[in-house]
Amino acid sequence: MCKIKIFGLGGLDEMGKNTYVVEVDNDIFVFDCGIKYASNNMFGIDYVIPDYEYLIKNRKKIKGVFLTHGHYENMGGALDLVKFIPEIKFFATKYTKFVLMDLGVKEENIVEIVPHKKLNFQSLSIFPITVSHSVPDAVMYCLNTPDGSICYTGDFIIDPLMRDHYDMDLGKIAYVGKQGVLCLLSESVFSEHNGHTSPSHRLQNFFADIINKVDKRIIISVLPTHLYTIQDIFDGARNSHRKIVIMGKKLQNFIHFAHTNHYLDYQEDLIGDLSNIEEGNAILLVSDDKSNPYAAISKIVSGYDKFITLKPTDAVVFAEPRYDANEKLLVKLENDIAMAGCQIISLPKDKNILHHASSEDLMLMIKLMNPKYYMPVKGEYRYMVNNANIANALGIPAENILLKQNGDVVTIIDKKLEDKPVHIKVKDALIDGKSSDDVGDLVIKDREMLSENGIVLVSATLSKQEKVLLVGPEITTRGFIYIKDSKDIIAGMKSICEEIITRNIVNGYVEFNKIKTEIRYELSNYLYEQTECKPMIIAVVQEV
Repeated sequence: MCKIKIFGLGGLDEMGKNTYVVEVDNDIFVFDCGIKYASNNMFGIDYVIPDYEYLIKNRKKIKGVFLTHGHYENMGGALDLVKFIPEIKFFATKYTKFVLMDLGVKEENIVEIVPHKKLNFQSLSIFPITVSHSVPDAVMYCLNTPDGSICYTGDFIIDPLMRDHYDMDLGKIAYVGKQGVLCLLSESVFSEHNGHTSPSHRLQNFFADIINKVDKRIIISVLPTHLYTIQDIFDGARNSHRKIVIMGKKLQNFIHFAHTNHYLDYQEDLIGDLSNIEEGNAILLVSDDKSNPYAAISKIVSGYDKFITLKPTDAVVFAEPRYDANEKLLVKLENDIAMAGCQIISLPKDKNILHHASSEDLMLMIKLMNPKYYMPVKGEYRYMVNNANIANALGIPAENILLKQNGDVVTIIDKKLEDKPVHIKVKDALIDGKSSDDVGDLVIKDREMLSENGIVLVSATLSKQEKVLLVGPEITTRGFIYIKDSKDIIAGMKSICEEIITRNIVNGYVEFNKIKTEIRYELSNYLYEQTECKPMIIAVVQEV
């Protein structure tokens, strides 16, 4: 008899930030540790991670973080978590370990695992099983408890043609299902797609067609972790007599590691160098990192790239996923590319870069696992609902389908679902720069205000002895009004500030806090009357 708690710190009703917690009695197992890409209204934010407060408070119970594969949505928050819990251990396959170390996670924090080799934790154990995804060495996990298995699929598709490091062991999945699965957590991203995802993910012929028919330099934007797509590009270019130039140290490191460890296969003479960049038939591979989607192409289009200058004769291919949060950015970028006279080549509507389970893939997984309880995870709520409907159509009772939000705790005691609702308070942590401290909503609000209405700085200097105004008040604006064209408004602002300062000097004592408060309040009202804008107002009053 076990008391099992299951909940998400992230990944429920959202794309990214996948972090799921399974607590068996006094042992905590964390599955994935992802980030979410910042949207356009998160001014200056690099990426978003879950609030790790629950894990920090219960750090002694944590047996480890078990990573399914090397995509940033599933493991990009690892370095941030290490900063909070330095002793934390990440369990990862060989390729995922490489991506972790590229992020900056030290090898001492990583336990390299081998698929289909059981990991023992006293009375509990974890069994990793290979699944097919767009990166090699992807696995799902089965946490074996005395009451049955808790299984988390990670990201997967079912495609018998994906072999070797991309193989999916359906036999072992079926075997686990025969042993008894208490709860299955399965992704929802493509649950609205009918049929199987395969073969829409196979892009070799698409890239071969482009490379053979487009007689010009081709710039292809990829994600360094999407090795299956990069392999399709290499296969499409085979025997084309064109040179592929791999741009950027990061992408070069990924491809070199993958080739050395037999994750990638290509002709050696296919790879060019910087001397081939200007060739009219060169293929340039560029890539981004976890916090800057489309940054490489943006740099080229803006003319700031050190090596590549965009030409009207170029063709640009986006061979990376389109995320909802970055859709506006991509549309603007494509518009700028079109204005430069370049050809934009997009994926056909029947093709997918992303390797996620469609409805038939999910059905097969559910049938093989045959779980008592089913919990849709990873994806916006409508995707999770559709995933739940698929499970219900396969015979899983509605009361055994667990549709939850982040922080909602599923409690199972002696194989029975507890009816009492329990919620753990969770929130987003906004990461800006190298600090793991949450930037916070107030900072974002300030940045939004600055972007929309600008800033007004009021400075004044008083005499320390006579308590009279020596200099100012001086008015400085940024992003609000042009001072030379708004002399009347500036004069009105100075008059208001001078009057406020004068009336708050009483019996030789200066009410500094009152001066600053009243300047912000009265200037805000005055400027709204004059301009219908509300800039950020900062008052600096000092004595000398």
